Amino acid sequence: MAKGFNRPAGGRLGGGGGMMNQLRAMQEQMAAVQAQLAEETVSASVGGGAVKVVMTGAQVCKSVSIDPDLLKDADAEMLQDLILTGVNMALDESRKLSEERMSAVTGGLAGMGF
Repeated sequence: MAKGFNRPAGGRLGGGGGMMNQLRAMQEQMAAVQAQLAEETVSASVGGGAVKVVMTGAQVCKSVSIDPDLLKDADAEMLQDLILTGVNMALDESRKLSEERMSAVTGGLAGMGF
């Protein structure tokens, strides 16, 4: 008889069911975290609070607030720079929030190249 053909059922080839269940559970957890991130918000203020940007954890911009006093003195270029900076800062905060929440689910997978 050839070597390896008398392996018990559920050996190396058939024992992946546990891993598949773990992957399914992880996918469900990741979907739940993504749904939560879509509801959570982060904000960034620039220009001493003159411009405030609110963004979800799913990187959706919810609002941009501009202090009316800024509009009295601001030129278009300065206002554009403040808005751009605020949006980029809010995106950074949103990404950090997302990474924190997802790392709790994925655990050590990042070290494996995922």
